[in-house]
Amino acid sequence: RARRLNRRTWFEIAANISPLVPTLLAAGVTAAYITWIYGNAAALAPWSMPVNGWTLAAAILLVDFVYYWDHRIGHRVRIAWALYHSVHHSSPLFNQTTAVRISFLDGFIVPWFYVPIVLAGFHPLLVVSAFGIVLAYQQWIHTETITKLGWFDAVFNSPSNHRVHHATQPEYIDKNYGGILIIWDRLFGTYQKEGEAPVYGLTQQINSASPLDVHFAEARRFVAGLSRL
Repeated sequence: RARRLNRRTWFEIAANISPLVPTLLAAGVTAAYITWIYGNAAALAPWSMPVNGWTLAAAILLVDFVYYWDHRIGHRVRIAWALYHSVHHSSPLFNQTTAVRISFLDGFIVPWFYVPIVLAGFHPLLVVSAFGIVLAYQQWIHTETITKLGWFDAVFNSPSNHRVHHATQPEYIDKNYGGILIIWDRLFGTYQKEGEAPVYGLTQQINSASPLDVHFAEARRFVAGLSRL
């Protein structure tokens, strides 16, 4: 679907890019934090694997598998959704800028999911590189310009599969968590094929392009819900 680049769309594109500012400001602290976590985990590992093409391929497969569960938890655990992952889903647009609409808190929470891979003997740089590859792969799938891709959609995450993941219709919610491979969703019952045109954003839209609302709207709703208990 072609979208007109009107004033509102430009504001949403700016809102998509806005999370890059705190992410870049925190980059040094985030890198040091991850180095500390994985360095300590590597010291506890009973053995270490060599760094080569085979172990990189194995690390990518393992990271992609863990990413499925990390991503699923980001949707299904309310506090995880409210604190960081809802940021990525709060845009009513779906384009390349949506891919960078990620909370800076990701860098402090998400690395813990991959500690078991380091404890299994994979070098921290392998794990970090594999995670970077899984994330980088997903940049191109944030688009409406590429339609269905036949057999590719059945094996890999694709624009069609990821449009479903970002959609708000009941049949699409909490589907297609895979990073590179969509086979994890097929194995664990969360796969949904694209049918009707997706409507993007949150089920309760934030209706704002303010960076503060982008980052904290769902967290405020979470806190408000706790106060009513």
